[in-house]
Amino acid sequence: MKEYKMRRGEYLDERVPDMESTVEDYFGEITGTEEYEGDDLYVVGDPDNPVFDRIVVGASTYGSKKDKLAVHFEERDAEDVIAEGNAEAAADAVDAKNDFLLEATGRDAKSRRESMKRAVEDDPDHDVDA
Repeated sequence: MKEYKMRRGEYLDERVPDMESTVEDYFGEITGTEEYEGDDLYVVGDPDNPVFDRIVVGASTYGSKKDKLAVHFEERDAEDVIAEGNAEAAADAVDAKNDFLLEATGRDAKSRRESMKRAVEDDPDHDVDA
């Protein structure tokens, strides 16, 4: 599960006031919920795009801190998808993920990567020699 921060001064519930319909617009019908660290996240068990096997997404709350977007994309092997003749679906899956994450967090792919990199560098339990 990956967690994404919002852009400075912005909040997840303001950026995506109706998470359920937003998730369905991007990925398909929500088939249930799943608990993650005390929060119920939406599960898309049969996503519209054949690249995805399953998607879990929702708000991860932290009490006095800002909520983060928690997302887990279970994807099929790209080679298998392309071999089935779904190369366009593979490109569409990347676009759907990036567009959804941009809408929800206000941060583009480059900004999200840099933020994740800083989080790893700031983690005292992260062993850079491993």
